[in-house]
Amino acid sequence: MSGEEVFIGSIDQGTTSTRFIIYDRSAKPVGSHQVEFTQLYPQSGWVEHDPVEIVESVRLCIAKAVDKATAAGHNVDSGLKAIGLTNQRETTVVWSKSTGLPLHNAIVWMDVRTSSICRKLEKELSGGRTHFVETCGLPISTYFSALKLLWLLDNVDAVKEAVKKGDALFGTIDTWLIWNLTGGKENGLHVTDVSNASRTMLMNLKTLDWDKTILNSLGIPAQILPKIVSNAEIIGNICKGWPIAGVPIAGCLGDQHAAMLGQACQKGEAKSTYGTGAFILLNTGEEIIQSTHGLLSTLAYKLGPKAPTNYALEGSIAIAGAAVQWLRDSLGIIKTASEIEELAMQVNSSGGVYFVPAFNGLFAPWWRDDARGVCIGITRFTNKSHIARAVLESMCFQVKDVLDSMHKDAGEKGEAKNDKGEFLLRVDGGATVNNLLMQIQADLLGSPVVRPANIETTALGAACAAGLAVGVWTENDIFSSGEKRGKSTIFRPTIDDETRKKKVESWCKAVSRTFDLADLSL
Repeated sequence: MSGEEVFIGSIDQGTTSTRFIIYDRSAKPVGSHQVEFTQLYPQSGWVEHDPVEIVESVRLCIAKAVDKATAAGHNVDSGLKAIGLTNQRETTVVWSKSTGLPLHNAIVWMDVRTSSICRKLEKELSGGRTHFVETCGLPISTYFSALKLLWLLDNVDAVKEAVKKGDALFGTIDTWLIWNLTGGKENGLHVTDVSNASRTMLMNLKTLDWDKTILNSLGIPAQILPKIVSNAEIIGNICKGWPIAGVPIAGCLGDQHAAMLGQACQKGEAKSTYGTGAFILLNTGEEIIQSTHGLLSTLAYKLGPKAPTNYALEGSIAIAGAAVQWLRDSLGIIKTASEIEELAMQVNSSGGVYFVPAFNGLFAPWWRDDARGVCIGITRFTNKSHIARAVLESMCFQVKDVLDSMHKDAGEKGEAKNDKGEFLLRVDGGATVNNLLMQIQADLLGSPVVRPANIETTALGAACAAGLAVGVWTENDIFSSGEKRGKSTIFRPTIDDETRKKKVESWCKAVSRTFDLADLSL
């Protein structure tokens, strides 16, 4: 393929926005477009998306990105060899095979309407919360797709009817998009990939197939589930009516797995993505490690049908960047998210203020859905800069909690260190442009934090998988490219061990104060 222009496209369908990015052969973006879409909050704790609006947002982003790349002089029409797709995980859609229309809005990953179903299952099943952990790596939680699907089966008549008639299809957002991209109700392909399937609570981590025992326990019909494929293989071609008809879809990964690939994380390496929430994954190689410290066992990636499966430990933090949005939208302390850095830098510490953003409970490693947010240590001396700094610190403390748990689970052998004996945390996502946040993270970890030149590694990871499947890149290109993609910035710790220890003790005290607050009366 040398000489001609070669491009790989990437659909990045996130929680609040959709993007399409076109990369050239050296993995540099040559055109992109992003749109936000509607967030629906029908009740307190409920979060939904309109699946049709998501499909249309993808269509618009593809058309605009192709226009921009073409206007910049690139021949995308003939040079686009494949696209990859990455998506918000766990978000659940059920639709009609015959009409192609959703039977209900998509229920978003952070939605907590299923908490009563979770409580009921915990009581009924012998292992309680951890009943399925050995099989699928996940505890019973509102977070995962199976519980959202149960709610739809129990509460939505249209879903019940369609299941009875054999007309219902279930999928996460990747499945819904691929079905629409490959023909929809005419002959759309009903598939998901191993990384998204590993987040449903229905896939057996060892066999990489739907687990019959779990399906029977939950009463979920196998016929509504998609076929599971690897992360890097040609799935099917885009149908007529789309701006890039005929191009193969050749890569698919959930967003956190895509970021891991975009960061070239191999065994023993970890990355943290800072978005609405924060997600930390440690690649454990071909070994499934069952956590005893509140983490999830999950897929890292499987780069081809016959490729080895890499697994990971994951810690999910529900509220990271969302806490900054709360300062902006609910308290009005800042006008734009980027202002928080300047405000927090007006003080050199949080002045003894600790903020725990347990707005909808706490995820890893605590898993307390009875927790609610607290801000403690406030005195007459406290001002908005202290609170802004405490919000930034809250993200970093939560990441440290998760990484500490990972190191306990994986042990010394589970960490890849550099030639100085340092464990490096790779970081990505929108919030990492905040240098103060990155410095606080290095200080609280006591180890270096590495920010790549391109912080949008999620879309890049999906492109890498697709490029690998169609032979544009090799695994060696993906895992050894490092500095070719631009120079990384390294943040090194600047505080001493004693100060770090005291801060962590205070943080743990603050976290303990958040428990059992869900029933505070209005």
